[in-house]
Amino acid sequence: MPDLDLLRSFTSVVDAGGFTRAGERVHRTQSTVSQQIRKLEDRLGCVLFTREGRQIRLTAEGERLLGYARRMLALSAEMQDAVGGGAPAQVVRLGLPDDFAVESLTRALAAFARTRPDVRLSVRCDLSANLGQALQQGDLDVVLLKREPDSGPCMAAWRERLLWVTGAAAPEPCLAPLSLVSRPQGCLYRNRAIHALERDGRRWRIAYESQNLMGIRAALAGGLGVALVDALTLSPDMRILDAGLPEIAECEMALILEPSAGDAARELAELMRGLCDADRRGQPRGAGSDYAAATTGMGKELAA
Repeated sequence: MPDLDLLRSFTSVVDAGGFTRAGERVHRTQSTVSQQIRKLEDRLGCVLFTREGRQIRLTAEGERLLGYARRMLALSAEMQDAVGGGAPAQVVRLGLPDDFAVESLTRALAAFARTRPDVRLSVRCDLSANLGQALQQGDLDVVLLKREPDSGPCMAAWRERLLWVTGAAAPEPCLAPLSLVSRPQGCLYRNRAIHALERDGRRWRIAYESQNLMGIRAALAGGLGVALVDALTLSPDMRILDAGLPEIAECEMALILEPSAGDAARELAELMRGLCDADRRGQPRGAGSDYAAATTGMGKELAA
């Protein structure tokens, strides 16, 4: 009989539609999931998936196995609930951009975990476009993402003022062409910058790409170009460029709760709303105050 762990990886690949997203669901790398599928195929003596470019499809044998696999996994979970001790932990999956207030976030999440030992947190930092897609696919429960203002339902939203910046000690940038420091394609700030420059007929080039804010800051400090940042993420190693560049309209940071999320996800969403409200008010937070401040008023009806 196949190992239940192999069957779990198999059903995750089917449900996620690919090996990479399946790995995220079962907390393994893509290569590990691929190895498990090959091991399962070797044990059963058949091919379970066919690959068409980046798409995968179940073979006839894979389709027959899927029903058995789901029944075996369900029976295993039923047995664990009936015989095993204690209730299984709730898993709450949070997605957010990497430039959110990291120190206050980690302190608040640690306090949340202490007050909810029945909850297992899973946190993902990524581009907003990827977070929105993951939410639609059911891979996240609570999401903070950047988007165009008023572009959909949400639990709460905050406007972002975008500023052109360079390194505090960097020389004045050359404006023709303008060297941009940016996140990869799909980043809202990158799109805003390029569209504004194109609208003004300005020449530009991508001088440096980084997935995270730390890389952006390092490139700015090194004088490699200019970047768009949210006013709240300004730091002493950045200098605002007051003239010579087009104005950028505000963006929006939205907090979205998956409609079918449980009580723990709703509690976490209230925590995130409190943290964002405090950030927008510019409130200083002590090491022990984040969770208490953020959860004030928790338990009110959420309008997601």
